[in-house]
Amino acid sequence: MRRGVRLIPLALAAGLVLEVAVFLLIAHQIGYGWALLLVLAASLAGMALLRREGMRAWRSFRAAAQSGRPPGEQVSDGLLGLVAGVLLATPGLVSGVFGGVLAVPQVRRVVRRRVQVAAERRMSSAAAGEMFGPRRVRVYPPPPSAADRPSAGSADGSGSAQQAAAAGPTIEGEIVDPPR
Repeated sequence: MRRGVRLIPLALAAGLVLEVAVFLLIAHQIGYGWALLLVLAASLAGMALLRREGMRAWRSFRAAAQSGRPPGEQVSDGLLGLVAGVLLATPGLVSGVFGGVLAVPQVRRVVRRRVQVAAERRMSSAAAGEMFGPRRVRVYPPPPSAADRPSAGSADGSGSAQQAAAAGPTIEGEIVDPPR
């Protein structure tokens, strides 16, 4: 069993303690009735967000699948919308704040990109291409190295340069997202 899986019950217990502590602090400041009303309002907003995001995610996934586009972006955006709704619907002020922040489109765009990069690292490049579409690659010419210059040890200057040329040049590059 992975170490992270063992820590899930501990993290859930710590989250519960944090939620209760924050609720008591807020309730002490604004009153228990208002704090309870705030938690209830956040939960209702989360349920509405769950319904809206679930339907929107399903429609965008179907549209991408029918048009032949890779559905990865729609899937990850839909999942993040659902996570935001679940966090808001969960009774608690801390989870409500995280859900509210994740419901903001600019924040979700940043988180979606990080989730996409993490998912791409865990799957093969072929599966990532099927899920998220092709990637553009920016290629840089290799910098001149000592192997490209004539060596002082050989009479004709072709020592290691010939060996490097026979192996082929090394090309460095980076993968960049296509412009949106």
